[in-house]
Amino acid sequence: MIRVDAHHHVWRLDRGDYGWLRPSAALQAIYRDFDLDELRPQLRRAGIDASVLVQAAPTMQETQFLLEVARQNADVVRGVVGWADLAATDAPDVLARMASNAMLKSVRPMLQDEPDSRWILRPEVQRALAAMPGLGLRFDALVKSQHLQPLLRVLDQHPDLAVIVDHCAKPGVAHGEWQPWADDLAAIARHPTASCKLSGLVTEAGANWSVPLLRRYVDHVLDCFGSERVIWGSDWPVVTLAASYARWNEATDELLAGLSPEARTAVRGENAIRSYGLDARAQ
Repeated sequence: MIRVDAHHHVWRLDRGDYGWLRPSAALQAIYRDFDLDELRPQLRRAGIDASVLVQAAPTMQETQFLLEVARQNADVVRGVVGWADLAATDAPDVLARMASNAMLKSVRPMLQDEPDSRWILRPEVQRALAAMPGLGLRFDALVKSQHLQPLLRVLDQHPDLAVIVDHCAKPGVAHGEWQPWADDLAAIARHPTASCKLSGLVTEAGANWSVPLLRRYVDHVLDCFGSERVIWGSDWPVVTLAASYARWNEATDELLAGLSPEARTAVRGENAIRSYGLDARAQ
């Protein structure tokens, strides 16, 4: 079975639509271009066979850019998580056109950047959410703790919508956040269509992260979702703000060491293949 990195990015600064990515002290290390040529050797060293490429800008233009990157690198990239304006009046039609490209697997509004933490519950968004299951599209939830209660309402209202919570909903590991994150994530997990990405935690923990610091959070995610609904991702290159690709990969091995071989295989690839409908054939 192939191993999958189910969450990484590429970007080219001259495209000009990465509003969050600025040459600040916090982000200076990743304020440059990143492409597949730089990632490929890291994937090989980590034993990763396939990947999912995820949006980093809230524009249709970036989604088309990512789909083209995926087309040119189909030996590695097996799926794309794109962006669409789910509040637009023509959103269902736009999603239908987007879904005609088989590489598009999911749509991710950047909920963490919305001033209104309940944006996803707005009436004008519901038609788009309702259309997605019939189009074979999933919903990647880029959220923090304050978005989990609204996301729970979405799952109640759209029980057929496959929701993948990115980065374990970004708990504030660096300052020891636990509640309400822990209870709200457990409530999300009670919906059988919800999955969770094991990614992003080292960035939330910061430069002083350690495997023991992360273990409580990872164990909770596994307790809630089970090994059959947890999906591993690197979040490269954002992960490099706190750890190298290789170090996060090694830390994951330590964090999953208590699972059965079958469960580790599921988290490391099988769950991504099933959840995103990826082509699992060797290329």
